[in-house]
Amino acid sequence: MSDRPPVRHDLGHSPADAVPPTPESPRRRTPVSQQTVTAVLSSAVFVVLVLVLAVVPVPYVGWTPGRTVDLAGSDSNGVPALQVEGLPTTPINGELRLTTVSQTRVDSRIGLLEAMLNHALPHRDVLPRKVVYPPGTSGEEVKAQDLALMRDAQSDAVVAALRAAGQPVSELPMVVGITLSGPALNRLQPGDMITKVDGQAVQTVNDVSAGIQGHRVGEPVVFTVQRGGQEETVTVTTVAAPNNPQQPYIGIRLGVGYRYDASVTFGIDPNIGGPSAGAVFALAIYDLITEEDLLGGQRVAGTGGITPAGKVTAIGGIQQKIRGAEKAGAQVFLVPADNCQDVAGIRTSMELVKADTLREAIGALQKLKTSKDGTGVPRC
Repeated sequence: MSDRPPVRHDLGHSPADAVPPTPESPRRRTPVSQQTVTAVLSSAVFVVLVLVLAVVPVPYVGWTPGRTVDLAGSDSNGVPALQVEGLPTTPINGELRLTTVSQTRVDSRIGLLEAMLNHALPHRDVLPRKVVYPPGTSGEEVKAQDLALMRDAQSDAVVAALRAAGQPVSELPMVVGITLSGPALNRLQPGDMITKVDGQAVQTVNDVSAGIQGHRVGEPVVFTVQRGGQEETVTVTTVAAPNNPQQPYIGIRLGVGYRYDASVTFGIDPNIGGPSAGAVFALAIYDLITEEDLLGGQRVAGTGGITPAGKVTAIGGIQQKIRGAEKAGAQVFLVPADNCQDVAGIRTSMELVKADTLREAIGALQKLKTSKDGTGVPRC
């Protein structure tokens, strides 16, 4: 026999502890804390709110910098932005860019988050939707109005440029509207330039009105008009005016038209509309039809409406247009004088040149070309 004690294998637990757990006795799980549940729910609510802010439309229209178009250049198909026939022309030496604003379309909406960003970020803006698009306005109506304003701006720019260049321009009474229920419908047309009434030469709107009023109700009035470069004779029989049975009436609205020898063609994207490119159009036409090198190789951009008399008028979106011109590499930006208050405090590397009239804009560019320090150039 041995005196050694029996060997014991003591592993610190009883035999029962070594039995693996059975399905009837699962392991215990740590409970999820209330703080964790709250955090998950809060995150989910935050994500939902952000999505709502980004998607739910608000009654505002966003304005952001738009593209520019070099009036000295051509489009992707090689069509020149400007062509003048009937007068000698010289190429524009440099760039002369019209500027635009990109705005929310009438058939689109922006969310609250986008509206807040446009309001907060520089060179962007938001405007109440009802101010830009009156209730009930359709996309077709907006486009038609913008195109009409563009056509008027182009027409006025041609007249202003020709006058500034010393080219002859004569004024004539012109039909600008036809009443649908009047007897002139399908006889006279908008754009008809009236040169005679009953064989008598007329020069003003009052001359035409007096010629019509010299008839009795039911009598014909014979108009001699210029239409599409051709002279035509049109007869319209008067009817009683809606508010006076004794007054002869033909149902036309008259304005002032202009006659000149040159023909100007604009190769501008039809999606660009509005009146604010008039001043730049006039400068480009003037530069084309004169021998003067107006730009001297500079990259010039600008904005502003124009009247036939050459007055540069204020426009909207001036800050967005300045930013667009910067992106295009412009060195000089022409600002309508009445917009100078809107550019106070703007930081830009461009020369902000003030222009109250077309002649003032021409003079400013001439001084910038000849004066190294720009002495005498009007600035905002």
